[in-house]
Amino acid sequence: MAVTSAHEIERMLLFAVQKGLIDKEDMAYTRNRLFEIMEMDAPDGEVLSESMEIPDTLTPILEALSDTAASKGLIRDTMESRDLFSAKLAGAVTPSPYEVRRRFQELYNESKEKATEWFYEMCRAADYIKVDRINKNARFFEGGLEITINLSKPEKDPRDIANALKMKSAGYPKCMLCIENPGYAGRPGFPARQNHRMIPVTVGGESWHMQYSPYLYYNEHCIVLSDIHRPMKINKEAFGRLFDFVEQYPHYFLGSNADLPIVGGSILTHDHFQGGCYEFPMDKAGDEIVLDSGDAEIAASIVDWPMSCIRLKSKSREKLIERADRILSAWREYSDAENDVYAFTDQKHNTITPIVRKSGGAWKMDLVLRNNRTSDEHPLGIFHPHSDLHHIKKENIGLIEVMGLMILPGRLLKELDEAAKYLTGDKRIEDGFDKDAPGACHFEWITELVNAYGNQNTQAQAEDILRKGVAGKCCRVLADAGVFKQTEKGRKGFVKFLETVGFQKR
Repeated sequence: MAVTSAHEIERMLLFAVQKGLIDKEDMAYTRNRLFEIMEMDAPDGEVLSESMEIPDTLTPILEALSDTAASKGLIRDTMESRDLFSAKLAGAVTPSPYEVRRRFQELYNESKEKATEWFYEMCRAADYIKVDRINKNARFFEGGLEITINLSKPEKDPRDIANALKMKSAGYPKCMLCIENPGYAGRPGFPARQNHRMIPVTVGGESWHMQYSPYLYYNEHCIVLSDIHRPMKINKEAFGRLFDFVEQYPHYFLGSNADLPIVGGSILTHDHFQGGCYEFPMDKAGDEIVLDSGDAEIAASIVDWPMSCIRLKSKSREKLIERADRILSAWREYSDAENDVYAFTDQKHNTITPIVRKSGGAWKMDLVLRNNRTSDEHPLGIFHPHSDLHHIKKENIGLIEVMGLMILPGRLLKELDEAAKYLTGDKRIEDGFDKDAPGACHFEWITELVNAYGNQNTQAQAEDILRKGVAGKCCRVLADAGVFKQTEKGRKGFVKFLETVGFQKR
């Protein structure tokens, strides 16, 4: 007997009760909402109780119901249409915004950690956080970095792109970070958000909200966003907001992308931060140069890290904010021709990526210097991955990668599988690369690896060589993005700048 939509809906209801998304008393009401979405007046057949297996996530149920919807012509059979429809289904079993806020506050009063853990697990259960897709990502640690090859964001279907071009922009919500997103049905080119929820938070005396990233890159990857759709800006007020949030959620870090193109993140039009319950490779990096801050209450150092990071520690948040503002103000105006740093040409170029944590009653603030100048030789950015690295990483180096978690494009999985064949001898370098084959852009690099390691490696050895090779490229990415290089000249220049804001090398 074929599995019916009514059977899948029943599984979905039992899953929702099991995960605490809905109350058992609300099953009939929720069942009718799901019938409406599936355009069913009544059950379409029997519910097979003997095969009522409850999955670990909603994904298989949503996929089965989307299959039915596509076969009935309720939706187009494309990834985007399926995602829009899945969010609509999941929204029917997601607690209301009021109930989410009520439950979160109840738990927060008991334990901050319990509150965020519950909210995080609720977002996972409601399929807002794409657990099954995230689990497909490749992840490994190598060369002091954490590297993920990201498959969780689906590629666009050409039919969806064509359809989006025909649609007039609604201008609502203005972007994917606006507070109007929860409950939104989505449209071509803009995701559905019926299963999306936010938690209000006050920072800097303003109303902001916290949510989780649907394609989280690390544990409890949260986004803290302004209720006002306004451009990102790194300034003293932004530093204060970072501290305000971590004061309320001391088990989380919070940081910001830089506020300029090239060195900033993907969304500069909406003021926001990123945080979560996670420790990054940069957090584990030690001091390369210990500094005297001129204030006994502030410990300072240059971090042993490819990017130019100043680490400040103190029990006084006010002193750290004042010193960070002083560093930022000086850096905005600072040029160093010997290290190719210019604060101005036709525009401003200097800014900072800030990160705040709290540990054992003391604050830690990392300030990473950024510069977005371009040149004829480096049109995408002088302090940006250089062209010989673009076959591995071409995109902006934002907050997460600054801290040593490298996010690489999903295409690399197939490309590295193809590259391994040349290291095992299944394919010969002498025969060249098919320009249309996966990994053709890696030909020069793979040739170097074969020359270094030969072509008689086992599959495991080939994969290890490639992981180390990718990690080496990623280290180079961070080195390219570093303003003051880890050389004698670079460190001398770094210290010289810091001397202008009251630091001395010990």
